[in-house]
Amino acid sequence: MPNDAQAVSSNSSFSQLSINTIRFLAIDAVQMANSGHPGMPMGAAPMAYAAWHRHLRIDPSNTDWPDRDRFILSAGHGSMLLYSLLHLTGFDLTMDDLKNFRQWGSRTPGHPENFHTKGIETTTGPLGQGFANGVGMAVAEAFLAARFNRPGFEVVNHHTFAIVSDGDLMEGISHEAASLAGHYGLGKMIYLYDDNEITIDGSTSLAFTEDVTGRFEAYGWQVLDVSDGNDVEAIDAAIREAKAETGKPSLIRVHTVIGFGSPNKAGKSSSHGSPLGQDEIVLTRKELGWPDGATFHVPDGVSAHMQEIATRGKSARQAWEDMMTRYASEHPDASAEWDRWMSGDMPSDLESFMPSFDEGSSVATRSANGKVLAALDAHLPNLIGGSADLTGSNKTDIPGRVDFQKNTPGGSYFYFGVREHAMASMCNGMQLHGGLRTYCGTFLVFTDYMRPAIRLSALMQQPVVYVLTHDSIGLGEDGPTHQPIEHFMALRAIPNCTFIRPADAVETAGAWVAALENTTGPTLLALSRQNLPTVNPDTAAVVAKVKRGAYVAKDCEGTPDAIIIATGSEVETALDAAELLRGEGAGVRVVSMPSWELFAKQDASYRESILPSAVSARVSVEAGITMGWQQWVGDKGASVGIDHFGASAPAETLFEKFGFTAENVATTVRSVMG
Repeated sequence: MPNDAQAVSSNSSFSQLSINTIRFLAIDAVQMANSGHPGMPMGAAPMAYAAWHRHLRIDPSNTDWPDRDRFILSAGHGSMLLYSLLHLTGFDLTMDDLKNFRQWGSRTPGHPENFHTKGIETTTGPLGQGFANGVGMAVAEAFLAARFNRPGFEVVNHHTFAIVSDGDLMEGISHEAASLAGHYGLGKMIYLYDDNEITIDGSTSLAFTEDVTGRFEAYGWQVLDVSDGNDVEAIDAAIREAKAETGKPSLIRVHTVIGFGSPNKAGKSSSHGSPLGQDEIVLTRKELGWPDGATFHVPDGVSAHMQEIATRGKSARQAWEDMMTRYASEHPDASAEWDRWMSGDMPSDLESFMPSFDEGSSVATRSANGKVLAALDAHLPNLIGGSADLTGSNKTDIPGRVDFQKNTPGGSYFYFGVREHAMASMCNGMQLHGGLRTYCGTFLVFTDYMRPAIRLSALMQQPVVYVLTHDSIGLGEDGPTHQPIEHFMALRAIPNCTFIRPADAVETAGAWVAALENTTGPTLLALSRQNLPTVNPDTAAVVAKVKRGAYVAKDCEGTPDAIIIATGSEVETALDAAELLRGEGAGVRVVSMPSWELFAKQDASYRESILPSAVSARVSVEAGITMGWQQWVGDKGASVGIDHFGASAPAETLFEKFGFTAENVATTVRSVMG
């Protein structure tokens, strides 16, 4: 049996004993899995202990309590640090879960997954994402506090904590997000920087010699320094000082030793991403006074000590709930609104809020987007978002709304600046916080800058709406640098993303309804710069059709001789081509397919009714690469697309030169009809 007395005598208090327990749970889990990252948890355990045991306000028995503090392990490779904390503090994470680290079906995957394990606020691993998510969470806290707090009722009053690494701070997204956090003056953000000066390749001196303190001070942060990463009292004091600074976010620079306690691997990159090995673990136990042969060992009293967090959190949560009962009595309208926002429910009649568009009108779908947002304003005040310095182009602003700033935290429009990556990741953070629905806008081509955050929206099942305008060569003279060609397919390739490219203003309204009804993943709206004619002004009918992903926009009598499938601005071209062919006696059906993903979810009978298997003569028309269209046009079909970069010229010229004309589409249809 492990000798707890030996361990206690080698450590001065339960604080130190708890810290070493965290370290050795990480060491043992990584060793058992034969993979993982032991070094970071070993070095960062004291700062994690100080933040959790002395400051973090959470309740393991109610992990979704809205006013809990948020904790993010941005350095997600050190996941066993977080899993050890969750286990020791009373969350539903068992010792068997720790022993199954990185194994099939376990709740302790290699990097933290918020949708997989209770107590994890966000999915981290891609460095910098957690950093930016936390900024979004702090924004949500400030906005909701401004909206709902009343004298004597602090409905929203919590902090966002994170542990960030050298790698997080190297990633460009951290620069973008830190700049905005400082600009916004997010005083309830406290980030602990695990400054261990080691990366996989070796010392940070190889590539990272900037003045981090100067950088963050220039962003408008308070920067505090703790010279000894094992000094819990100094870390605790720094956190208290950070809490006292309410006008700036705080970065606490904690100088740590990666792999602390390992005689041969401490301070070396060899402890970063590989198990210590049995021989080194024996030496580390001796170095830290841990019982010989003790694996997954929790000394007597440590669990009770660590679960003081749960006791404190439960008391705080119950006091908050008592306050909310009084709040409902004194501020019934605000209380009812709070409940609606926190439920995440959408109105059941969203289509009734949509603006109308007259038959024969010609409206760019980006402009229709602006009209939809304006119409939703009164009904969905918790729908908040903004643009990455393209507000006028994306049409993402809502008339009458104030922008979110340091002095106007109740503002619900965001000028993110030229920071696409941070924008998307912050919207993930706002969405994860709860109570809000978020959207953000940029040019479609710039999804290249934000793809990692979009991918995490999908992985985390977060319903962020991405407004992506200037969706094709139709943007014209700005040329191939701004003309998305491969982007439709690149975004369709991300699992759990719903990509919608509406053909006109009414389909845009339908796309927004589909996006808001989607609660399990992001929706990406590809919108035109150029005006597009309204095909069918019947909003209710079109909304229902768009939600099914594809529908018959124009049909022929009897079984079609051919089917043209088009998206977005090319639906107009497809309709014109069909008219040419009808004049020749051919029966041609035109299908508008705004969303592959929505159509693929429909039952087989509906899909067959739109694309009957008996009709093999099919042609797709889309101003993007043709890769992928074979699944809809089949082996005997063809695609009109653009498998090369665009050019700088007026949009009309580009569509003509690159074959997006009724005549060329008709010629292609004739070729597949034989």
